[in-house]
Amino acid sequence: MTRARPVTYRCQAEDGAARRGLLSTPHGAVETPAFMPVATRASVKGLDSRDLRAVGTGMVLANTYHLMLRPGAGRISALGGLHTFMGWDGPILTDSGGYQAFSLRASITEEGCGFKSVYDGSHQFLTPEQAVFIQEELGPDIAMVLDVCIGLPAPTDAVAEAMERTLRWAERSVGVRSREDQALFGIVQGGADPDLRYESARRTAQLDVDGFGIGGLSVGEDLGRRNESVEAAVAGLPAEAPRYFMGLGDTEGLLEAIARGVDLFDCVWPTRLARHGKVISSRGDYNIRLARFAGDEAPLDPECSCSTCRTYSRAYLRHLANTRELSLPRLLSIHNLAATHRLLEEVREAIAAGAFARLHRRVVARRGQGPEGMSR
Repeated sequence: MTRARPVTYRCQAEDGAARRGLLSTPHGAVETPAFMPVATRASVKGLDSRDLRAVGTGMVLANTYHLMLRPGAGRISALGGLHTFMGWDGPILTDSGGYQAFSLRASITEEGCGFKSVYDGSHQFLTPEQAVFIQEELGPDIAMVLDVCIGLPAPTDAVAEAMERTLRWAERSVGVRSREDQALFGIVQGGADPDLRYESARRTAQLDVDGFGIGGLSVGEDLGRRNESVEAAVAGLPAEAPRYFMGLGDTEGLLEAIARGVDLFDCVWPTRLARHGKVISSRGDYNIRLARFAGDEAPLDPECSCSTCRTYSRAYLRHLANTRELSLPRLLSIHNLAATHRLLEEVREAIAAGAFARLHRRVVARRGQGPEGMSR
């Protein structure tokens, strides 16, 4: 008997490898390609749920590693689960902690990952089974299996070993899942080796998972190798399931991955840029702290209709930056997320119209002009 899947994907239009679809979850449907802001500790830094809805967010990502440490998955479960805890009624995906194990240089064994807590230095050990149990307590719509991520470039033997261990961990994860209302996604590894990527994708697709993350990229490889790896991964995955590029959020990177058939993305990029005074715009990214904006009456991007652009000038926002006002990161985060969501809305419309390649070329060309070229 076929298991009823809690999360499903339906392709609505294709333009080359790019595709527009609908991801249906227990907490609503999301049009794809879609971008998930990162709510690492059940919060997108500086923003609340109303802000996220206002900028066009349909789905968010929260982090298992941080939430298992503070306030703890059991406490979140007792308080009604992650949706209730963070006041967000839309879909949520939780990462498993595999990337944090990589970034924190955790000790990896066949059993799992050993690391020190970033909060109190206590020793922690996370197994694939525990990653599933913790995410089932948290209660997101989509949980990720625990994977092994390594920095690139790396020797082929090391990449193959990480890929094989990720596959074994995914099998263990599938074997202990128990929530019928929560999807479990496998993760494709294989570094920047197209053959390993295809092999990982093909074998992950044989597991009883509901979708697929493409992990272990944007960690040091060049763009050409990344694109080849994404193409190889997509070639090994079923068309009827969602494909999620983990940790990608820059404009050019999103467009390249969408052109190769990816549906879902997350990254701290838009909000991290905002906290450093950097603006995503249709004519190229820039830093609002630059002196040339001191008397500039234009909005951050004259083509943007977000609340920040409707209300404030570049001159005022530069003033906030120079006086270190706490409101600036929030106002820039609102804009940067709105710009990212708007780009993907344009992408969805272009795919439906068979015009994605033309949009891709136009966006890249316009961003090369710089903010000085914006119409006033």
